Amino acid sequence: MEMVVPWTAPFMFEESLLRRWMEEAQAGDAASFEQLLKAHEVLVLRIAQRLLLDREEARDAAQEVFLRLHRSLDRFDGERPLKPWLYRTTVNICHDFRRKRRRVVSLEAASNATCSGPSPYTQLAALERWRLVELALESIPERERDAIVLRDLEGLETAEVAGILGINESTVRSQISKGRLKIRQFIESQAGRKA
Repeated sequence: MEMVVPWTAPFMFEESLLRRWMEEAQAGDAASFEQLLKAHEVLVLRIAQRLLLDREEARDAAQEVFLRLHRSLDRFDGERPLKPWLYRTTVNICHDFRRKRRRVVSLEAASNATCSGPSPYTQLAALERWRLVELALESIPERERDAIVLRDLEGLETAEVAGILGINESTVRSQISKGRLKIRQFIESQAGRKA
């Protein structure tokens, strides 16, 4: 009897199940690759959206991540966890996308932010806060944004961020510190303009 797994967050899957899907996908099983994709699509899309600050572009980037995974299945070490590879590849692809375009973040990104609240006023306030965070992230250098997204928004440990970005931990801490300061200054300057 074949096991059908409903969509859930990637942390809900056991490593053994993910490894099995990887082995089966490497053997050419399209259904197993589809399961791997479903298990990680939210993670990849969330990171891409936070790095690119554009929902449509993030979808394109996520699609490219999974295309690269599919093309490199035969070279992938099934004993190693997939998540670090996905983080690193997502960051690299987002860098490529940002290099291809230099533009101001659209209001569409703000309208796509997830808000919840008891009233439209609460939702609007949350939307405005997220928009301000997006603008602040857009204002800082790419390397600082990458470190902050992975550490502060994704909740990865400093060592994990260093491994994903290919830099040492002290550099990650420095980039995060500089980025946080710049974000704080940006938000304070925006608040001063509204006052």
